[in-house]
Amino acid sequence: MEKKVILVTGGSGLVGKGIQTVISSDKREDEEWIFLSSKDANLLNKEETFAVFEKHKPTHVIHLAAMVGGLFAHMGNNCEFFRNNMMMNDNIMEASLKYKVKKLVSCLSFCIFPDKTSFPIDETMLHNGLPNPSMFGYGCAKRMVDVLNKAYNEDHGCMFTSVIPCSTFGPHDNFDLEGRVIPGLIRKAYEAKKDGTTFEIWGTGAALRQFIYNLDLAKLFIWALREYQEIDPIILAPDEADEVSIKDVAMMILEAFDFKGDVKFLTDKPDGQLKRTASNAKLRTYLPQYQFMPTRQAIRETVQWYVDNHHVARK
Repeated sequence: MEKKVILVTGGSGLVGKGIQTVISSDKREDEEWIFLSSKDANLLNKEETFAVFEKHKPTHVIHLAAMVGGLFAHMGNNCEFFRNNMMMNDNIMEASLKYKVKKLVSCLSFCIFPDKTSFPIDETMLHNGLPNPSMFGYGCAKRMVDVLNKAYNEDHGCMFTSVIPCSTFGPHDNFDLEGRVIPGLIRKAYEAKKDGTTFEIWGTGAALRQFIYNLDLAKLFIWALREYQEIDPIILAPDEADEVSIKDVAMMILEAFDFKGDVKFLTDKPDGQLKRTASNAKLRTYLPQYQFMPTRQAIRETVQWYVDNHHVARK
């Protein structure tokens, strides 16, 4: 039995921790899993990237590491987000080629899709227009992963592919107030309850989103590594019927906290894109029976994790 050495970049982040949790109960005898953090190597540095590949000699790679941030972090920094993510992805792909990695699965993002498009979005629409202007640097860099996957396959026969998850949340998230929606609202609710202050939500709460729990995403990432054999990307998201409004998400969070204080919608603030529904039809052709954890239950588990770990949670 040939042993697989699976290297996970960004292994200490939200999705990496999810994969660690799932693998703890689904580890196979022919698999050795190695989870890297930024302490192990600076993936912006080619020499350090190649050195960590030389050390572990992976046969398979899950590439989660990226320079990421919320909307405010991207404003005025599109050049930095583009260059750093391009550099990191290039280093990982070149190292994977040099060390004869049999399969590389990279993590993309919903923000790579065109800003002006029809819904539901599917994988064929990826390059049909520019990403949203607010995050075009990050979005274009991530989009180039798909271009390079095809180029490496055509030129070198590499099995490099990618997955496109919808907005992810769960234990070990980054609960930055200016970051992503659910972790930011969880921290706001925790602090509002603790301090007896008003819970404030930007916008009207009307925007609709699909969310995926990090343990669901972890299971699907592992499936993609083991089973998915296309170069073309695949969207990992719950069904369209599971789309929820930001207002409903906020109410689920308050319910999980048993919050009894005042709630205020800051309607002078922007809602952001009101809809960006994605089709998971391709995923369903492979996994028609897969059951995603209901959003309410996933939020309840994430809130409990934050309550238990708020002193060490990333913020």
